[in-house]
Amino acid sequence: MKSETKKELNLWANKIRKTALETIQTAGSGHIGGSFSMAEILSVLYFDKMNIDPENPDMENRDRLVLSKGHCSPTMYATLALRGYFEKEHLSTFRKIDSDLSGHVEIHVPGVDMSGGSLGQGLSVALGMAMYGKCKELGYQVFCIMGDGEIQEGQIWEAAMAAAHYQADNLIAFVDNNKLQLDGPLTEVMSPYPIGEKFKAFGWNVLEIDGHDVEQIADAIEQASALKGKPSVIVADTIKGKGVSVFENQVRFHGGQPTKEEWEIAYTELNDRIRELEG
Repeated sequence: MKSETKKELNLWANKIRKTALETIQTAGSGHIGGSFSMAEILSVLYFDKMNIDPENPDMENRDRLVLSKGHCSPTMYATLALRGYFEKEHLSTFRKIDSDLSGHVEIHVPGVDMSGGSLGQGLSVALGMAMYGKCKELGYQVFCIMGDGEIQEGQIWEAAMAAAHYQADNLIAFVDNNKLQLDGPLTEVMSPYPIGEKFKAFGWNVLEIDGHDVEQIADAIEQASALKGKPSVIVADTIKGKGVSVFENQVRFHGGQPTKEEWEIAYTELNDRIRELEG
């Protein structure tokens, strides 16, 4: 990856974080931790790898993305706004009555391919989309982002078994392995580890990466895209609340809100990082 591209994708990731934070602050609620941990993944997908057209969001051969961890909508909506699917000002309606920007992603929002809700359902839907695309020879890829706590759900593993059986090689899943969930560390709640070995046992191609390294993310997507005959999962080692020191690795920011001082620290750190990358 060229250094200019790497710098640009890191810049987009931090702009996504700042825009998501503004959205959450305006609404007075929203999930910071899990939103921030996937910012680089969204940056690489939407600003580098996915075949999409914001001017034609329903393009038949577009790549699809299923945000299975749908409560992390702030970064998804921020990404779509920055990519040009709708005006950035619309983010101010997040979680407001009658707004289409609800707390979980909604399919009627331009650029959203599946509504979020109860965790564990996204991989099944992504598999259905992938199989349809192969049957119709449309040539698109389907990406699915899951939370690490989410894969405690049994439906994930039913979908994993089916995807391998049907050789859904146009399906690329991410596990956002930030190691924390609502009730605490995954190892204390219900450990899914080793994640990669479990998916291998189900017949998947497994790639394990630093989920905040845009070059590793891009390389993993390219490797997964080139592989034929089986689906791929990219297990991304991430930090919950990544990008703001007071948010990182803090369970309370799964859905909790910052104090006045923490808001100030967050904007200072994000603005400093953005200026550094723009310089």
